[in-house]
Amino acid sequence: MEITLQNVSDVQAKLTVKLALADYEEKVNKSLKTFRQKANIPGFRPGMVPMSLIKRQYGTAIKVDEINKVLQDALYNYIKENKLEVLGEPLPDEEQQKSIDIAKQEYMEFAFDLAIAPKFDATVTAEDVIPYYTIKVTDEMVENQVKMYTNRNGHYDSVESYQAGDMVKGIVTELDADGNPKEGGIRAEDAVMLPDYMKDEESKHLFDGAKKDDIITFNPRKAYDNSEVELTSLLKISKEQAADIQGDFTFQITDITRYTEGELNQELFDQVYGEGKVKDEADFRAKVKADIQAQFVPESDYRFLIDVREYMMNRVGKLPFAEELLRRILINNREEKNTEKLEEEFPKTLEELQWHLIKEELIKNADIKIEQKDITDQAREAVRAQFAQYGMTSVPDDLLDNYAKEMLQKKDSVEGLAGRALDQKLVAALKKTAKLKKKSVSVEDFNKLFEKKEG
Repeated sequence: MEITLQNVSDVQAKLTVKLALADYEEKVNKSLKTFRQKANIPGFRPGMVPMSLIKRQYGTAIKVDEINKVLQDALYNYIKENKLEVLGEPLPDEEQQKSIDIAKQEYMEFAFDLAIAPKFDATVTAEDVIPYYTIKVTDEMVENQVKMYTNRNGHYDSVESYQAGDMVKGIVTELDADGNPKEGGIRAEDAVMLPDYMKDEESKHLFDGAKKDDIITFNPRKAYDNSEVELTSLLKISKEQAADIQGDFTFQITDITRYTEGELNQELFDQVYGEGKVKDEADFRAKVKADIQAQFVPESDYRFLIDVREYMMNRVGKLPFAEELLRRILINNREEKNTEKLEEEFPKTLEELQWHLIKEELIKNADIKIEQKDITDQAREAVRAQFAQYGMTSVPDDLLDNYAKEMLQKKDSVEGLAGRALDQKLVAALKKTAKLKKKSVSVEDFNKLFEKKEG
């Protein structure tokens, strides 16, 4: 076998593979023997089909298959051994490829086009100034988070008289035109209502100061501004029945329930952060603020990587590519051979390819490698973040591990976690090497950065 490489340009090469009979004969004969053992041809017992018949009927197909395998191995090994940075798969050279009669020829020559990755410098030093945005944690954010904890730690109590925000439970009864219980009318026990949610202010205030066993007369349709969803829920009827409801009802109160917010005390501190970790309210609020700040770090890092991309794309400049060859490679890899769509998407494809190459170079320069532990840690952090959304910040390690193991069973999840770990390591490395132009901004201004980018 003879393999030669000819550089057409800095970003394109032609690779020629010359095969002699000795390069593939043994593999073809071995495949023919294997096929003969399995061949099921009428008139012959398994394994007893004459080799001449096997060669005549299946020889060419088997020869093509084995030559293709030899070619693929040769291409892969040559590219690997010579450390060629090839974009996409090698494609048969449409101009130089000679006509081959595989059935008759012993000596064959194959020509391939290779798209070569361009050379460039992507070294980042302290001379590279890149913005890094941190999000300001406001007192309002802290207060909202504290309130979420106290609300979650609150409780409901039965009270004697109603005040705004209370929930009432009772018996709702439909009235006739004379204000009496309607014969055959609607009656629902254990009806639950939050008067504060009524759209009509007058109806809402009918409950002010009401006590258990009081009977309130009101018009549900007026109270809920024709909302049939509310009517069906309150009266326990169908939407069709609700459409006919127009008159008054009574509501006999059997219970009044009031929600009481949880207290900011040691019990709450221990529940959120673990026993003895927080000593007083000031310490608790400081811890809450630190947690919110930590939750914003991934957002800042994500934005930083976007700014790194923009900075490096501008610094490196537009890279040269073997564009016509790349078009052929892209079309060859697509099921739908739509050249118009390819042309429309091609500039964006080149842009994404350039960033991919720059990113790979940054990763190589930083000597970043992803190990199984990195992926497992990402899974644990993803699970931890999910629990944190529900205010559960002190989740036992064994519970985190169990959920993480489930996540790692899915191939898509593993690939996503590996990509996230890679980005995280790259950001950490670049934050150490580049000069960060730090800017503290509000969450509103931070979000506007993305609007500006998209616009």
